[in-house]
Amino acid sequence: MKSTIVLGLAAFAFASLGSALGCGPDSPTGTGGGGSGAPAWQVVHDGKDLGGALLSVWGSSPTNVFVVGGPLGNGGSAIARHFDGATWKDLAPGGADSFWWVTGSGPNDVWMSGEKGRMTHWDGASFKELPRVTTATIWGVWAKSPTEAWAVAGSPGKGSAAPNDVVLKWDGATWTADPLPMKLDRSLNKIWGTSSEDLYAVGEAATVWHRKGATWALESQPPVAKSNLLTVFGCSATDVYAVGGQSVIHSDGKTWTPVDVSLTNTVNGVTCGSPGEVLLVGFGGLKQRLVDGSWVDEFSVDPTGDLHGSWADGQGSFWVAGGDFVSKAAPGKARSAILGRYGKGHVPAL
Repeated sequence: MKSTIVLGLAAFAFASLGSALGCGPDSPTGTGGGGSGAPAWQVVHDGKDLGGALLSVWGSSPTNVFVVGGPLGNGGSAIARHFDGATWKDLAPGGADSFWWVTGSGPNDVWMSGEKGRMTHWDGASFKELPRVTTATIWGVWAKSPTEAWAVAGSPGKGSAAPNDVVLKWDGATWTADPLPMKLDRSLNKIWGTSSEDLYAVGEAATVWHRKGATWALESQPPVAKSNLLTVFGCSATDVYAVGGQSVIHSDGKTWTPVDVSLTNTVNGVTCGSPGEVLLVGFGGLKQRLVDGSWVDEFSVDPTGDLHGSWADGQGSFWVAGGDFVSKAAPGKARSAILGRYGKGHVPAL
């Protein structure tokens, strides 16, 4: 990778600023953004009025976007909001257990997963709570179709004293365990793939599992990353990224290597719009985009709070979600929530 381009790098910024930006004549609201203006970052939400932090954002298109989160032990209900390209709707999923991830294979096949093994399905009209097959937090899901999805779970820092090394498979009717070849007693944090024969799961202690065919192989002995890995995502089968802490690593489908990028803070998430269009997000507003082979650092550009998840809409825009997701549970205390978007035009405030 080429050198980093730094755009107005500022000191650590953990306090977020502002509300959603206004719309100019070249920056229309609705229809998922768009317009003739230059792409820019927009703060779609920054406040404590949602009842919890936002942890993940995903959509099947720019006009079908979901954002999820929850109170994380502070009291209240899980969060699930939907954007149809013009307006936001509270889907009101209920339940005290927060969602840590949202993904799907289409607008009528959406999975929201989270605390204490919670797995909730949205069919485009209503929610269905699935029987819980683990007590661990389900940190990530990857969905191929309505009859095939994969999930990972774990209990960070608890080793053999709590459920770890958890991989689950959906066959269209039930979630069942898919045992790994060996027990490492590590939380698995995210999963991504191109098919059931090409899946990656990453987790604690720089762990990388790769399912090739019908067999899981450990690709982190010795580890390439130097920290826990929190997210894995690929632009293609030969262009895969995994991130966490101060580590960003890349696989060409065969070999993992460190990525040459100067991080301005620790990284939590990664997503890809198309080959060569990658976004890293993390604490204090870390936002670094790979553009034409160079990393563009937008750390000091709002939103500047802690970011956890990200998603690319496939048409040049990126979404980011975050807020106060690291402080200990304090019942009755409101957590901040952040939602941002990079792209042309503006979308309505959440």
